[in-house]
Amino acid sequence: MYPNFINHLRRFIEISDDEILTLLKFIKPLSVKKKSYLLKEGQICKANYFVEEGCLRMFFINDKGIEKTTQFALENWWLSDYMSFANQVPSAFNIQAIETAELLCIDHKIQDELFKELPQLERYFRIIFQRANAASQFRIKFLYDLSKEDSFHHFNKTYPEFVQRVPQYMLASFLGLTPEYLSELRKKK
Repeated sequence: MYPNFINHLRRFIEISDDEILTLLKFIKPLSVKKKSYLLKEGQICKANYFVEEGCLRMFFINDKGIEKTTQFALENWWLSDYMSFANQVPSAFNIQAIETAELLCIDHKIQDELFKELPQLERYFRIIFQRANAASQFRIKFLYDLSKEDSFHHFNKTYPEFVQRVPQYMLASFLGLTPEYLSELRKKK
């Protein structure tokens, strides 16, 4: 049951089969269809989502009405609006399924109870958040440091699975490109 999730946990922490059974009492499975929203701007984020199968994205809509994708999540990735989730305040983001997805959710209301029951999960999430923060820092660096073309090539080399699965206009939005320019870059390659 949930092989991606269990294998992912065991990459970072020791957790017994009995503890996995305890954990599963706190985890809620959720199936979402392509283009479904898990969160809309203005709502309070109630869960942290682990992608067992599928692909999600987080985005906002700027003042000009243009979608700006800030994050993607494939299998074995977590996604949430952490500011909204942690503080239970309205979200500035939307979370949408790019593909039909199988998710595991940890509800905000039970997270502390889960950590008391299985304290090693606090270590797991610390490691996951540190890795996510480091990735965000490098993304910001690349936004400042790399040309648009180099940014695409770097992303394509580092995350080829996204380039294959994510619609071009979403990828362009994430990279700060127009879909037309991204198309030109793909043709050059």
